[in-house]
Amino acid sequence: MLRRRDFLAAAAAAAAAPRAPAAEPDRPKFADMALSLAKKAGVSYADIRINRYRQQSLLTRERQVRSIDSSASYGYGVRALKSGSWGFAASPDFSEKTLAEVVRQAAEIAEANAALQAQPVRLAPEKPHRDHWKSAYKIDPFQIPLERKIDLLLRINETALQVKGARFINSAMFFAGEDKFFASTEGAVLQQSIIRSDCTFTVTAVDTAGGGFASRSSLAYPAQRGWEWIEEFPHLKEAEQAAEEAVQKLHAKPVAPGKYDLLLHPTHLFLTIHESCGHPTELDRALGYEANFAGTSFLTPDKLGKFRYGSKWINMVADRTQPYGLSTVGYDDDGVPAERWYLIRDGIFLDYQTTREQVAWLPGKLPGGRSRGCAHGDSWSSVVFQRMPNVSLDPLDSKLTQDELLAGIPDGILIVGAGSFSIDQQRYNMQFGGQVFWEIKNGKKGQMLRDLAYQARTPDFWNSCDGVAGKPEYLLPGVFNDAKGEPGQSNAVSHGCPPARFRQVTVINTGRARA
Repeated sequence: MLRRRDFLAAAAAAAAAPRAPAAEPDRPKFADMALSLAKKAGVSYADIRINRYRQQSLLTRERQVRSIDSSASYGYGVRALKSGSWGFAASPDFSEKTLAEVVRQAAEIAEANAALQAQPVRLAPEKPHRDHWKSAYKIDPFQIPLERKIDLLLRINETALQVKGARFINSAMFFAGEDKFFASTEGAVLQQSIIRSDCTFTVTAVDTAGGGFASRSSLAYPAQRGWEWIEEFPHLKEAEQAAEEAVQKLHAKPVAPGKYDLLLHPTHLFLTIHESCGHPTELDRALGYEANFAGTSFLTPDKLGKFRYGSKWINMVADRTQPYGLSTVGYDDDGVPAERWYLIRDGIFLDYQTTREQVAWLPGKLPGGRSRGCAHGDSWSSVVFQRMPNVSLDPLDSKLTQDELLAGIPDGILIVGAGSFSIDQQRYNMQFGGQVFWEIKNGKKGQMLRDLAYQARTPDFWNSCDGVAGKPEYLLPGVFNDAKGEPGQSNAVSHGCPPARFRQVTVINTGRARA
């Protein structure tokens, strides 16, 4: 492990080292060549993605730098539709010879797949767009010196360690950048620039007398923003509070199993939304075409427009336009412009997440009859398929506050932060933990609890909601790495929500004296 002094010397040496310039073709010209070759190969449709990706991660522990990793990837992928089937090939080599080979492979793979294709691929109509879109970041984090980033992480660590009883802390920063170019035989030409940033930590307290330990992770969350997001969030204050709560968890009262009213904070509820609302409304899962990593879905097409998924308070919106949302884009990887739509309105299941190809799977049944813009490939070398947009609980015009929701709970629990979770292969039976738990008695927040998780069936849980706070208390947490597919791909996605109240939910004692 590197100590700060050693790290600074290593960072200076790395900064002075010469770097080979990355090849940068004329992307519009290169795309025209690819699409011209594809047309000559007899395809009915083709597109090309020429993308550059940057990643950086910094990990520390207590007063040490554990690792620094920076990587970049640049290449292109060609997708060809021929004989009613898809073919795909990709390369980081921008020579004309390799381009011709990549296009040839994509077309030949499409022809080979046609022998096994049960139904021909039909793309929903979409007007070709030409645009340049940039996500809402102000400061490129890749331009911030490593020393400045490490200094903040070590100050976070030091702040937590000043709390008596706090013994260990891991902290980290993650940054991702995407420079994307898309062109199709239909005439679309799109450029997009995206930045995502995250800073997080986990602090552990130790009871040296009793031998117990307890941890509390940061409530900060990643966002589609730049370095300004890292600077705006009160990480030092959060580190001190997290350390104090980790110490407090050592001697918290174990929960008594039973039925409780739950008040769920946005830093917790977002994960429940992700697992029990985001994944079930993916159309490929609902039809059984996708089962990797997260199973299929109980929200089958026969439920469209009539299934009561939740109470009247439940309005789940899918939104790829939401400012700072991790899944926000200008256009998806089909060239479809981002939009906002309701998956669930007044508790009724109304729509799915879809791509251009998927619209034909349910002809005449999907509201709007067009793609919702959910096509995504996590790399220039990855096949494009349906991925989750930002899925959020919309408070609409609610005027309630968290304090008012709490005041209406005679016997319940406040849960803050995301913890362990489990959900079955149809997204139906679920169990969720959290970071910290507080007893609620007669409308008042009481002592801290431990060793608990709640269990429910998805529709029962969302139908038990009888109150959602308003927009002033709305937050937009999310996850950097949501896995799907085989081979697996990763997607970043946010899930906004305000605090919400749920009545008489089953709570169990997880039996772990040391959380």
